[in-house]
Amino acid sequence: MPANKYALLRYRIIDRCLTNKGKSFPSREDLREACADALYGSGADQISLSTIDKDIWAMKNESELGYYAPIEYNRTHKGYFYTEENYSINELNLVDEDIEAIRFAAAILNQFRHVPLLSQYESAVDKIIQRVNLNSSIEEEKHKALIQFETSTVSQGNEFLGPLLEAAKSKTACTLFYQSFKENEVKQYTIHPLLLKEYLNRWYLVAFVPEREKILTFGLERIVSIESSKTKFTVPKGFSPETFFKYSMGISESTGKPEKIELRFSTVAAKLVETQPLHSSQKKLKESREGTVFQFELHPCQELYNFILSYGNEVEVLKPSSLRKEILSRLDLAMKNYK
Repeated sequence: MPANKYALLRYRIIDRCLTNKGKSFPSREDLREACADALYGSGADQISLSTIDKDIWAMKNESELGYYAPIEYNRTHKGYFYTEENYSINELNLVDEDIEAIRFAAAILNQFRHVPLLSQYESAVDKIIQRVNLNSSIEEEKHKALIQFETSTVSQGNEFLGPLLEAAKSKTACTLFYQSFKENEVKQYTIHPLLLKEYLNRWYLVAFVPEREKILTFGLERIVSIESSKTKFTVPKGFSPETFFKYSMGISESTGKPEKIELRFSTVAAKLVETQPLHSSQKKLKESREGTVFQFELHPCQELYNFILSYGNEVEVLKPSSLRKEILSRLDLAMKNYK
């Protein structure tokens, strides 16, 4: 075990001695014996008094530990003690800034309590709030007035987040009963859950379907029910949660070689795109009076089409020609709705 781990153990043993009401004011020798006995056995002498002196100094002064333990020596009793009643390094030692940060974090977490996947952590948050003696209801309301997050009225399917995440973690197959928006009948799939992804306030499941020998994406709000099993699976060779959506927008998978896409935005729209990049591959190629040209490495998909169309006359597709034609076709269809 590394030396620093031994030091951390000694700090806890010293702390235990200093908080022992039955034997107050332990001496240096008492602390040395307690550490040696706990770490090496009764009668051991591997720990020196100088080590105890260094440990006490570290507990009092070492900023990386953050204890700032109020340890003093009592000349009358010839031993050490904590000057603060009920102090222990096992307690949370927080300054005002720390408490304010926890209050702010609690207010943020509270906004996501409706998500079943996160509700399991409610008790942990409550324990922290109680531990630092916070008035949670008042403080949370105060902070909620200062910061607001996007909220969604779509909750259907969120109840499957927990079971699907557990199946993905345990590599256990499931039977999925699913009804897509395009079909009226419910279909049954045997799936190997691989990844859960949120996009535009909706949750999606990426899973391997053995029967089709391919990876598919399922919207959770379209799941009718799930049946778990004890059948184990292995992750498909080459699949990586970190790279699966590398060249895609939204929940469209990135398979094959991506295309280099060039979009020219108006001056104002370009500032929006620059401050909130569309994709990690985004590069600014040139800037002129006509606008700013950005390049992306992406697979053309429905999410990309929607993004381009959302900017209306503030954007023009320059490359590739196939994407330019696709957007032009969709604009023509949209114009027909107004004729």
